[in-house]
Amino acid sequence: MIALLQRVSQAAVVVDGETIGAIDAGLMVLVCAERNDTVAEADALLSKLLAYRVFADEAGKMNRSVADVQGGLLLVPQFTLAADTNSGTRPSFTPAAAPDAGRQLFSHFVGQARSRHGADRVGTGRFGADMKVSLTNDGPVTFWLQIKPKVRD
Repeated sequence: MIALLQRVSQAAVVVDGETIGAIDAGLMVLVCAERNDTVAEADALLSKLLAYRVFADEAGKMNRSVADVQGGLLLVPQFTLAADTNSGTRPSFTPAAAPDAGRQLFSHFVGQARSRHGADRVGTGRFGADMKVSLTNDGPVTFWLQIKPKVRD
């Protein structure tokens, strides 16, 4: 699973003219399931995301996590993060999970985030929708997190 996280002062997702998810200070996270990912990878990625230290402490060092600062999380499904761009001028999406699997893993990820971080602090985009995402990147601070599937017999 892949997460592209951005520390934001605000972020929102709009679908068909309606704001469906919004946060103030926190993390806007693009989330992508890859082929062979399972709930184990989703859970590991969420644990890493919630503990990842990207917020400043009293000394101005990035020593606090979104959980520490009780910041918002805006989780947005984004299958294009798995694109293979190594050849040609058109991306291949073969590395991405199939739509049904991606939808299930994203739903699991959101459910676990709401359970572990607080439902009132977690907003989302909509899987498969044409979304308009706006944000104010704070810093800017942007990180790529990836949990690769374990080799299974």
